[in-house]
Amino acid sequence: MFKYSLDNKRYHTMNYFLKTKFGQKVFKVPIDINSKCPNQLNGGCIFCSNKSISNIVNPNLSIIEQFNNCKKILEKKWPNSLYIPYFQSGTNTYNDVKIVKPIIENLLKEKNVVGISIATRPDSISDEWLKYLEELNQKTFLSIELGLQSSNNKTLKLINRGHTVKDFTNMVNKLKKRNIFTVAHIINGLPYETKEDMLNTAKYLNKIKINAVKIHMLFISKNTKLADIYQKNEFNLLTKEEYIDIVCEQLKYLNEKIVIERITGDPIKEELIAPKWLIKKFCVLNDIDKEMVKKDIYQGILTNK
Repeated sequence: MFKYSLDNKRYHTMNYFLKTKFGQKVFKVPIDINSKCPNQLNGGCIFCSNKSISNIVNPNLSIIEQFNNCKKILEKKWPNSLYIPYFQSGTNTYNDVKIVKPIIENLLKEKNVVGISIATRPDSISDEWLKYLEELNQKTFLSIELGLQSSNNKTLKLINRGHTVKDFTNMVNKLKKRNIFTVAHIINGLPYETKEDMLNTAKYLNKIKINAVKIHMLFISKNTKLADIYQKNEFNLLTKEEYIDIVCEQLKYLNEKIVIERITGDPIKEELIAPKWLIKKFCVLNDIDKEMVKKDIYQGILTNK
């Protein structure tokens, strides 16, 4: 059994990390404060549907109502759990820190809250925000999620990401200097990327010693620039088998201490054009497990020697 898993996984699961750190079950609870994205001023990422809204929470509710509604659902099955409010939608540090700070401080007062997780961009954390994040990190468990998507600058330009790999590296270093737990989002199957490109992204994250990774499969949503490109047959999506193979190979290059927070995506069914196999999330997860067993793969086997 892999030492960083409680679920017979062969990779370092988020469940293991949180349960080991806090001694009991911990859930991330999505929060939507209607954050915008600065890259929308430049047209936005080609895969983005411009909906800075979670498909899980109701952004029309107050923040505390959002949190407590989700918490009540979880408590029915796991009554003694701990919680980490997760600022999920949009670029949350693009907001004025003076506006977001009281929201965070109020959430930290809620019962059984043990941390805060904030999703943002590597080019959207000001010095003022860094100062506050450093202070916040000293009193609670803080994780910052940064979208990288690819370590290939040509790909970042193609998808109109609006930042470079250097921008990402610089921000990770600033966060690491402050001992802030940092998570990278990557996407497999971006247009014209090869398997080697995707493996290079995993190698890059290993090299900069990222704390955690969220791995996504590219999916095509309605009303996006990417949908126009895809429907003109200008690139091919990965098959489920190709995606599973690439993920397994990526895990071999990621140090076993890097937490794998996510290993596939959650598209909104009504918005999804392709690939349809991605809807069956648990089938994908199970097939990754089976492939790792079949090939006797463990996370980090190429880097932990």
